[in-house]
Amino acid sequence: MESIPNYTRAQVLIDALPYIQKYNNKILVVKYGGNAMTNAMLKDAVMTDIVLLSLVGVKVVLVHGGGPEISDMLKRLQIESRFIDGLRYTDSDTIDVVKMVLAGKVNKELVQRLAHHGGTAIGLCGIDGGMLKAERAEGTEGQDLGYVGDIVSVNTKPITDALANGNIPVIATVATDDDGNTYNINADTAAARIAAELGAENLILMTDIAGLLRDKSDPSTLIPEVNVSDVPFLKRQGIISGGMIPKIDCCVEAVRRGVSKTVIIDGRVPHSILIEILSSEGIGTQFK
Repeated sequence: MESIPNYTRAQVLIDALPYIQKYNNKILVVKYGGNAMTNAMLKDAVMTDIVLLSLVGVKVVLVHGGGPEISDMLKRLQIESRFIDGLRYTDSDTIDVVKMVLAGKVNKELVQRLAHHGGTAIGLCGIDGGMLKAERAEGTEGQDLGYVGDIVSVNTKPITDALANGNIPVIATVATDDDGNTYNINADTAAARIAAELGAENLILMTDIAGLLRDKSDPSTLIPEVNVSDVPFLKRQGIISGGMIPKIDCCVEAVRRGVSKTVIIDGRVPHSILIEILSSEGIGTQFK
């Protein structure tokens, strides 16, 4: 790799300084998913971004999904994967696998990867310390989704305790109700609610697209900024449609609950988190 002149290195750091100051001691919630979770190079880029931000004083909270890993384990166990409105139907066998894969395999692998890159992370799930309380969710037309949950409350203490001790909390999105039932929670929804309850400065949702596009087939039509009041109009126009609807609804909900800024970014771009946080241009689509 071509070496970078020392003056250029210094200039990069000087340019980043205002953004480092802006986010110092502030909370950044990152929802980690999509291709960035399955591509080895992108995994390492995400982990190094998070460790770097943590070391310069940003309080990073990592909320993760794990759909492909869950599907793979269900296939190995010969349990059928079924989806309703984009949500995984979760029967009693499936919720056991969700707990095992999300709170076990995926969560601990992320903790290990952060440690490998010099970070100090602690793995948590929504069950720990009663962090996420949920109730049974229904499909858009009242369909039974099994053990899929809607969050009813968030206890932020396990997260703030981890941050106060200098750890990066890595959160798997499973939750319980008062009767001890376990629920699978959509990771975008959980990240948005956690960010709101923490009073986060920024919520970043990592996706497999550049952001919100006026024309889905043309990346050059990226809309860099959207006011939440314009979202219903964009839905009526069909610009917000399909799988983008629930993601953008999460961004809107987070902003309305007090998160300063929410952004959908392209997780396929190496170091997209740093580009978003440490530059004036940012990346993806910001909601405010």
